[in-house]
Amino acid sequence: MSMFDRLEDTLRRYEDVTAELGNPDIVTDQDKFRKYMKEQSNLAPIVEAYTEYKASKQNIEDSLQMISEESDEELLEMAREELADSKKKVEELEKKLKILLLPKDPNDDKDIVVEIRAGAGGEEAALFAAELFRMYSHYADTKGWKIEVVNADETGIGGMKEIEFMVKGQGAYSVLKYESGVHRVQRVPETESGGRIHTSTATVAVMPEAEEVDVQIDEKDIRIDVMRASGNGGQCVNTTDSAVRLTHYPTGIVIYSQTEKSQIQNKEKAFALLRAKLYDMECQKAHDAEADARRSQIGTGDRSEKIRTYNFPQGRVTDHRIGLTLYKLDKIMNGDIQEIIDACIAADQAMKLSRMQNEG
Repeated sequence: MSMFDRLEDTLRRYEDVTAELGNPDIVTDQDKFRKYMKEQSNLAPIVEAYTEYKASKQNIEDSLQMISEESDEELLEMAREELADSKKKVEELEKKLKILLLPKDPNDDKDIVVEIRAGAGGEEAALFAAELFRMYSHYADTKGWKIEVVNADETGIGGMKEIEFMVKGQGAYSVLKYESGVHRVQRVPETESGGRIHTSTATVAVMPEAEEVDVQIDEKDIRIDVMRASGNGGQCVNTTDSAVRLTHYPTGIVIYSQTEKSQIQNKEKAFALLRAKLYDMECQKAHDAEADARRSQIGTGDRSEKIRTYNFPQGRVTDHRIGLTLYKLDKIMNGDIQEIIDACIAADQAMKLSRMQNEG
């Protein structure tokens, strides 16, 4: 099927969905209504771009006809300008439509669970892990997203051996999935008297939050322990058995949640994190089964891959996957990561387009 056949099918589907949304039976069925609204929202950018494309193609025909029939030099000049503008627009819209028609990651609209773990480098790695958490927190603020910490293992001087948190917001996974991998920092640690540059690492895992329908968990496979929360948690720490630990026997995954005062809330968060991890394991298996496809995508790569280096002496951040280097480390550490994410999205789309053309 050609691109334009697919666009015509999309246009017809959009018209059908719009008609269904005016059907009283659909309006009164909230689940169906939400489903159609979401589909309409997903199809709208394609339909808008295609409508604009068809209008530009018509402008080209009209301009060519005017040039062939008109003798007035002023009108001819206007027609030639209109023709050039329309041709340029058609080229731009063709590129845009190809990207809009790329298969959508089914997880893109989901909220996420992020896990940051200190890697090589001891206390310095733990400090870097805490800085990465602050970086993502500030970025989430700029997007109007909400962050909920599930569990944090803090060190005495402000570092974090690990932290697990949820990010709730429109399209969170579609944006932050590119952050999965090993992040490397090069700098002179505050604890280093000799002034030597050290290299430390932290691993970031970004997982789509899974609904209960996505992952079935058998109660027989779970052990639930409750205990008193420990660490910096306010007055209720060590006074009530509010912390929850889940052990999933088949995988050996252990989840600990203690940030809420209520045992019920901690249990909910722990189960949400477990579902996300189990769903992520299934997604990883699927990607492994399609090794070539996985290698050709940015953002769903190997978690052991070193994706980015933060060089403090030179104020430089380099994303190794796309060869991007930016000299604004302070801004990036303060959450200004949109330029990196946009570059990753563009590179990912270019790879997918190239793959589709090769397959075609």
